[in-house]
Amino acid sequence: MVFPLSSVMARLEMLYTSDHASVVSMNLFVALLCACIVIGHLLEEHRWMNESITALVIGLCTGVVILLISGGKSSHLLVFSEDLFFIYLLPPIIFNAGFQVKKKQFFRNFITIMLFGAVGTLISCGIISLGVTQFFKRLDIGSFDIGDYLAIGAIFSATDSVCTLQVLNQDETPLLYSLVFGEGVVNDATSVVLFNAIQSFDLTHLNPRIALQFIGNFFYLFLASTFLGVFTGLLSAYVIKKLYFGRHSTDREVALMMLMAYLSYMLAELFYLSGILTVFFCGIVMSHYTWHNVTESSRVTTKHAFATLSFVAEIFIFLYVGMDALDIEKWRFVGDSPGTSIAASSILLGLVLVGRAAFVFSLSFLSNLAKKSPNDKINFKQQVTIWWAGLMRGAVSMALAYNQFTRSGHTQLRTNAIMITSTITVVLFSTVVFGLLTKPLIWFLLPQTKHVTSMAFSDPSAPKSVTTPLLETRQDSDGDFGGHDVPRPTSLRMLLSTPSHTVHRYWRKFDDAFMRPVFGGRGFVPFVPGSPTERSTHQWQ
Repeated sequence: MVFPLSSVMARLEMLYTSDHASVVSMNLFVALLCACIVIGHLLEEHRWMNESITALVIGLCTGVVILLISGGKSSHLLVFSEDLFFIYLLPPIIFNAGFQVKKKQFFRNFITIMLFGAVGTLISCGIISLGVTQFFKRLDIGSFDIGDYLAIGAIFSATDSVCTLQVLNQDETPLLYSLVFGEGVVNDATSVVLFNAIQSFDLTHLNPRIALQFIGNFFYLFLASTFLGVFTGLLSAYVIKKLYFGRHSTDREVALMMLMAYLSYMLAELFYLSGILTVFFCGIVMSHYTWHNVTESSRVTTKHAFATLSFVAEIFIFLYVGMDALDIEKWRFVGDSPGTSIAASSILLGLVLVGRAAFVFSLSFLSNLAKKSPNDKINFKQQVTIWWAGLMRGAVSMALAYNQFTRSGHTQLRTNAIMITSTITVVLFSTVVFGLLTKPLIWFLLPQTKHVTSMAFSDPSAPKSVTTPLLETRQDSDGDFGGHDVPRPTSLRMLLSTPSHTVHRYWRKFDDAFMRPVFGGRGFVPFVPGSPTERSTHQWQ
């Protein structure tokens, strides 16, 4: 009886120690998150360092301290897991991006955004894959098959335009802000879809049939993911509109919106689709229909709740990446050949520069050919800004690299270790160096004007109540599409540049006639007992 009892006590002690270590780790992470928020607030006026760079630097400094305390054994508290990233941290970020997106400007530039985000990602992936195929064979890295090369192309095609978006002024450069924001989200989704398509096929014996299946699978993932997100968003709008949760508790409305948004992401993962695309379009549909079906207090709550969750998740990711960057296990594998790791990182960084330039300037030229209005064309300075905005690599690239080259967050082979350390180097260098140079570059290319256009006005019925001329203009306001007179072009040139019947106009007519009566939306006022609406109704009876 003594031996089993002592064994049980030893196991309980180990379990207690493990639980206590987890508590210590989470306490330190929460404290570091608070530090990132405070320091980011203090740097708000200067904006030379945004929250992403601040979190990375704090994570690196914390990793150095832990490395010294542990005697060089470890530099992180938690092992980086792509499951943690994709299942818990990424959904609120992407959903909030769709929920807060300026829909009019996004869909007005939808073709250009899709060119940059989808076609451009494919071009960048192809150039990076071809480049690493040629250069990595000359380095003593290891053996890769064609699937690995294509996966590397998809990994380093995923952009992170947070730094540029925090510097760009959406009131002064609405077109540029919309293109950078929309392209960033579509780019991430395309990279993940492309990566999943690469992993699902055996590309070692490539033939025309396999190539056609690969292309078909890619478009299937893209379209099916989008449809699932739209369906889930419409379902949430219909349920909330019909059941009037606000008459009993606004908490139910908020909880249902949050859970339905997360459910859309998990359904996509369940059916092996792209959760990024699904939750992004679910956010767009929810902001157009569901958000207007809830009570006023629920609107305020959901707007700030989604933004807060996204903000904390972003800081957590970059803090996590910064601490994991100094993981001694990965660097020990490349310690005997640091030159190889540096050469691989330099090649990847150079290919990222070339791959992005190849599609930004060429696709901008094609986009400008199709636009008649000079204001809608992308000039050279804006093209340089778009090119620079996508040079930074972030957490998506890290997560995909861990998925491809590690097992449960641990590096087993020298080849994989070189790829992980190279990815970390590219992410840190591009985020910190390119991020710090973003503000002076934009100041140089796009001088700030001293006044904001007089066409801007606040849109209190949108999820994000800010002054946004990119959402509302005199010619393209909601009132104009509601049936009021629209100025008609008086010449053929004006007809080409400002068509009287646009796709957006036909969509608004269809939306008002068929969609909003079923799913609600702007103008729908939920009937809540005890509300000012009900009291005013009884007063007039």
